[in-house]
Amino acid sequence: MDNNIDQKLPDIRHSVLVNAPINKVWSAVSTADGLSAWFMPNDLEAVVGHEFQLNAGPFGLSPCKVTLVDVPHRLSFNWGKDWTLTFELTDKEEQTEVTVIHGGWSADQVTEFGQPHTVIRGNMDGGWSGLVIKLKSYLEA
Repeated sequence: MDNNIDQKLPDIRHSVLVNAPINKVWSAVSTADGLSAWFMPNDLEAVVGHEFQLNAGPFGLSPCKVTLVDVPHRLSFNWGKDWTLTFELTDKEEQTEVTVIHGGWSADQVTEFGQPHTVIRGNMDGGWSGLVIKLKSYLEA
């Protein structure tokens, strides 16, 4: 077996149906204030190439860069050295389906903090299952 072959792990995917119009949901995932309200403090601007930081509390500031903006359907950004985070929004009339995709996982990589992706992916998967509920609650309040 060639040890140079990247052992990809599946993306984390979580979807939630929100009782809010797509433009309101777009604001919650594409603005600094919206994202801060349910995820982490940040200085996001939904502009391709914009570099910003997520404040990950005890883990410090994580560098990010916006890679895709398709208003109001899709926003992607690079997060840290390995990950990509994507928010996909689908208009369902009075509701919006939000899918969070956290990609960039590899069995043979470690995070900036020296933790194996195989361990952190499980933690993040659990975290996202709670965060999509937090997003829903924020939007439906």
